[in-house]
Amino acid sequence: MTNINVTNFRKNIYELLDQTIKYNEPINISTKNGNAILISEEDYNNLMETLYISSIPGLKEDIIKGMNEDIDECISEEEVDL
Repeated sequence: MTNINVTNFRKNIYELLDQTIKYNEPINISTKNGNAILISEEDYNNLMETLYISSIPGLKEDIIKGMNEDIDECISEEEVDL
């Protein structure tokens, strides 16, 4: 993670935004009143999706159970009822 103060962030805002978007590299911006983290929209959306999925009771356990299931015991995609 890149660490930068707010003055230098303002001076280089376009380059830093581009770097964050292209490389998904968060930036820690420090100010007198505290710090803020800049992340790409892609990282933000991924974080929100992870939080949402984590909030569904039992889903994590079902995913882990499915990952440990022997592939030979699984049904084919064509057999799945929608």
